[in-house]
Amino acid sequence: MTTPLPITGIGAISAAGADVAATARSFATGMRNIATSLPFVSSINCPTFQVNAPLPELDGRYSTSRTLRLVMAAVGEALGNAKLMRFDSGTRVGVCLGTTVACQLNSVPFYDAFRKHGHAPLDPVLNFINTNLAQSVAAIIGASGPRMTIVNACSSGSDAIGVAASWIHAGLCDVAIAGGADELHRVPLAGFWSLGVISTAPCAPFDRDRAGLNLGEGAGIVILESTEHAAARRCKHAFELVGFGAACDAHHLTAPHPEGRGLESAVRVALSQGSIDPDKVAFINAHGTATQDNDRAEGTVIGRLFGRATPFLSTKGFTGHTLGAAGGLEAVFAIIGLRDGFIPASPGFAMANDDAPAAPVRQRTSIVGEYALSTSLAFGGNNAAVLVRRVA
Repeated sequence: MTTPLPITGIGAISAAGADVAATARSFATGMRNIATSLPFVSSINCPTFQVNAPLPELDGRYSTSRTLRLVMAAVGEALGNAKLMRFDSGTRVGVCLGTTVACQLNSVPFYDAFRKHGHAPLDPVLNFINTNLAQSVAAIIGASGPRMTIVNACSSGSDAIGVAASWIHAGLCDVAIAGGADELHRVPLAGFWSLGVISTAPCAPFDRDRAGLNLGEGAGIVILESTEHAAARRCKHAFELVGFGAACDAHHLTAPHPEGRGLESAVRVALSQGSIDPDKVAFINAHGTATQDNDRAEGTVIGRLFGRATPFLSTKGFTGHTLGAAGGLEAVFAIIGLRDGFIPASPGFAMANDDAPAAPVRQRTSIVGEYALSTSLAFGGNNAAVLVRRVA
């Protein structure tokens, strides 16, 4: 990150709301839309966070993937918000999106048939090839710049924002559509259940008695532009991307380093790029999955770098863990907090650990300041931090 980049549009869809306005209302009221039944057949019984809003219909040239429909809802809102519903012929538009579910061959019947018979129809494989998320979005909207689908577990959406910013700084595109999307699916549900980190009650991030995560679905998108492109079309922007950090501590296949070494490194890089000290951060939208290892490591880093003075929360109590979408959604949520001047009580949090170095907010908290930080932790020790600033 060499200079701040204008954020000219945002879009979001999740269990917290079908768009940014509905999401902000959920934050204002503290409403949690928790589903008690699954949208697919499974022997696992647990709460999830589902999108019940109508999704865009796609024509037959594109995959019918629910993840693609979710991301198109957020992309459409973000482009409308940025007043970029059409592009001039010379505008180079990049698309960088994070996901997990949309990259997997999630066809259980295909696996069953192949295991039983040694062969199976290749329709799921062809659909997998045709469901490159960034490629599909670029084709639908007519984007002419670079495109990349990032699959880096739960930091994918944040990583996509960082990569998209690097494209603009490198002169590869004028506009970048960045963020993440994922749908609910039985494969990741079974995977997290086998790890013993799915809660059978509504999730409680950072709580002393937290029992694990709830899965969710959705998409979160930011529109980044070069300063020159935004100025040329007289676009007044209220927010900027000022820092991005990524680091891998490689401590464990699924658990973060207990002291959060990778996360601390990523946060320090983001703050350094923004040329600010930790005390300038108005609030932190933490990853906060409600798993024992994640919340302990993340709480340790927040306490070590920011002390107890900087308010923070986990919005996964509103959305569930949306996997590849989480970083994109939570960057948007950080912007909403700066825009609206408050963050809600961290849903599900009631009791702090006696030895916790910091605890999330228990009530609606007013925000004063220009900067907000969004953090992401992922399998393999991957960590990312996104720093945004309110400029108007």
